[in-house]
Amino acid sequence: MLQAARSAFEEQGLGVPLGEIARRAGVGAGTVYRHFPSKEALFRATIVDRIELFTDTARDLADVADPGAVFFRFLSSVVRLAARNKALCDALEAAGAGRFEPSPGVGEDFDDALEVLLRRAQEAGAVRQDVGIADLRALLVGCLSMERALPGCGSDGGVPGRMTALMCDALRAERAVTELETEPVKRNESRCGVCGAAISAARTGRPARYCGGACRQKAHRARERTRQT
Repeated sequence: MLQAARSAFEEQGLGVPLGEIARRAGVGAGTVYRHFPSKEALFRATIVDRIELFTDTARDLADVADPGAVFFRFLSSVVRLAARNKALCDALEAAGAGRFEPSPGVGEDFDDALEVLLRRAQEAGAVRQDVGIADLRALLVGCLSMERALPGCGSDGGVPGRMTALMCDALRAERAVTELETEPVKRNESRCGVCGAAISAARTGRPARYCGGACRQKAHRARERTRQT
């Protein structure tokens, strides 16, 4: 029964019907329920050992020399192995979002082991200092999803492992770091017609066109030049 469940979950993830698992095992759905109270319980039983294997591997690598290279090799290995297994992808995604715990302490142990590798790689100067375990888990889950979607798309971007390479490049310590806007973008927000800065609503209620006098003068001079040509 467990072997049939493992195979079905690997192919279809948590969404596989329990009836399909029972059919593969050659038993009735009632037999499955007598051994496992829910499909989630059966799902946990099939993937816990896989996540524990990742955790044990990360712990074994914690004191290895060249922590930067070790960190990137471990990430690449997790993506390569888990991308073939829809069950692992679903488990890692749900655990990262706090919707699922493979087994008491299993998800936390994986995070702790992964964080040790991340911290050592940062101390060695190989990984950006502004990356935390939450960032890393989100990148890992996203990379798994993209790697599963790309094979067979028939383009150069569909080469297996390309998304993993891009993820690793994004994590590497570099001088140039993309800075995002700190202010949330609001719908229908007015922008200055000259510099593009956000414009506060005018007290009169009329929509402003420029952020201040300097941009207003620049716009006026531009209009004058247009009239003279």
